[in-house]
Amino acid sequence: MRSRRQFLGETSCAAIGSTSVVSTLLNLTMANHAAAQGGLAGQRKALVCVFLSGGCDTFNLLVPRDAGRHAEYAAARSGLALPQGALNALAGTNFGLHPACPRLAEMFNGTGAFAGKKRVSLLANVGTLIEPIPNKQAYLNGTVAIPKALFSHRDQIEQWQTSVPQGMQVLSGWGGRAADVIHEAQNVEQTAGYYMPMNFSLSGNAAFQIGRNQGQFVITSGGALSFTGSNGNSAVNDAKDQVQRAVVASPVEQHYRNLFQRTHARITSNSLERGVLFQTQFDAASSNIDSVLASAGFPYHWLSDQFRAAVKTIAIREALKLRRQTIFIEFGGWDHHSELLQNQSRMLGILDGVLYAFQKSLEALGLAPDVLTFTCSDFGRTLRSNGQGTDHAWSGNQLVMGGPVAGGLVRGTYPSLVIDGPDDIGRGGRIYPKHSADEYFCEMLRWFGVLPGDMEMVLPNIRRFYDPASALNPLGFLT
Repeated sequence: MRSRRQFLGETSCAAIGSTSVVSTLLNLTMANHAAAQGGLAGQRKALVCVFLSGGCDTFNLLVPRDAGRHAEYAAARSGLALPQGALNALAGTNFGLHPACPRLAEMFNGTGAFAGKKRVSLLANVGTLIEPIPNKQAYLNGTVAIPKALFSHRDQIEQWQTSVPQGMQVLSGWGGRAADVIHEAQNVEQTAGYYMPMNFSLSGNAAFQIGRNQGQFVITSGGALSFTGSNGNSAVNDAKDQVQRAVVASPVEQHYRNLFQRTHARITSNSLERGVLFQTQFDAASSNIDSVLASAGFPYHWLSDQFRAAVKTIAIREALKLRRQTIFIEFGGWDHHSELLQNQSRMLGILDGVLYAFQKSLEALGLAPDVLTFTCSDFGRTLRSNGQGTDHAWSGNQLVMGGPVAGGLVRGTYPSLVIDGPDDIGRGGRIYPKHSADEYFCEMLRWFGVLPGDMEMVLPNIRRFYDPASALNPLGFLT
């Protein structure tokens, strides 16, 4: 068995270190694009990433309800444990959702407004991994590689968005790399002088959507983000944009080849021209869609504004000539070292209401079969309370939602929640992951249109967990 030091020091493609990741990404070819173009010619698809930054305590989101495992859960969580009877039961399983999530349970169960339409599933015990960890002892002995800076917010946010837990010298995200392999040749129905990126962020620049060639288009709840920092088509903004277009067009063109401009272009695809195009279509869609959004029951919260904008952005995909889109939305504040029960209940209630209204809107507009929404977070949290909350840990549980989801399932391997038990690596209940973020992302990317021959370009570690050429999905949460 190789030591952790030996593994991270290797530079072959079979054992990718932080230096060789860049080389691997540059050298892998984009195969079978003619076939991909044919595949993309039909259904339009969107991936919506909801990033719960701060580290959501998801072992209080998805909780065992059967007597034996709930007793283990209650013993481990002590004063943070949720009563068995308060959980929202997930039909056909021995699990329940947090009491603040009745609407997510409704979408899981296919009841109420979603009668006959199971739109939610859960994935248990997933986290950042470089290679599979066969058991707790392998971790404790240091015979497996582990992610860089494992319990650091900054590093783990980056790793969830890049899917390269060894770290990267040149940052790119798995959404951006997906855009690299499917966007330019196949995704855009290009006309002369027409180009719109496929990655849209409602939360500023995000590593998730940075590609080697493709950038992200940063928008706001009101539409395009202009160079003035405002959006809209008022007379004042029109005048500003006309002046700026005259001032910057030639210099940008002239100096684009310098390193700063190339780097900026790789990160963001915003421009005055794209902003005008996007805003025009966004505003045109509003008159038809606003009534649907108004009746969907969005809670009064800024996060609702982000998701309403996401609906409009998806709805105008045809006008933007896009077959594929990714949308990034960040919901921060989950670092609950104190007052976890109160704060998490409030925030989960907001998330529950917003996701419910978002899915209702997609259903009403006929977009539900084309949109897959999924959560990510920095890491899970310790099972044991620190007195009022929980501390940084590793594995957690994630949620997937949408028409493509095989709803009503809890996939993955739910761990033992016994403190110092077989799945706890120490320090008060840090659970190690049985499933990698790569497997999670790969299943969605297969649906999205990334070909098996391109999957390592997007997810450099994937073959350690799964053969991209397999006929079966890695985890089985999609239809």
